[in-house]
Amino acid sequence: MIPRTVPGQVQVDDVDRAILELLREDARRTLTDIAQRVNLSAAPVKRRIDRLERSGVIAGYTVEIDHTRLGPSVEAFTELRFTGTTDVEEIVAAAARLPEVHEVYTTAGDPDALVHVRVDGVEHLQRVINQLRHSGSVIGTKTLMVLGTWKRPS
Repeated sequence: MIPRTVPGQVQVDDVDRAILELLREDARRTLTDIAQRVNLSAAPVKRRIDRLERSGVIAGYTVEIDHTRLGPSVEAFTELRFTGTTDVEEIVAAAARLPEVHEVYTTAGDPDALVHVRVDGVEHLQRVINQLRHSGSVIGTKTLMVLGTWKRPS
């Protein structure tokens, strides 16, 4: 059977996948460390990482921040409902212009979007929700405050 590929899909092998997993665990890992773990020298590992970056498989590198260490912080998810004729771009734009918004997930069904916000307190959260409610075609919201988080370990 010939494997089917999706247009725009990048072909990766098991070594590429191992490199990606190592970088996902620690993006600051050295080429030498990665090379030792995948049984290659540093030069081919560098070429593979460069190729994965050029092809967009590696879209960037980031830092994970513990916001609770920076001061008072409230996280919440707000469901947004829009009129039926609202374009997806308008849905994202309604939330993305607020600095308190960290992520916007457009969804199929009800609600139309799920917005992840981080604020200084409940009063600040109320102001952000009011801004979301008054942005364009929003016809309803529902907000869930985050009490704790869990992430699947690497």
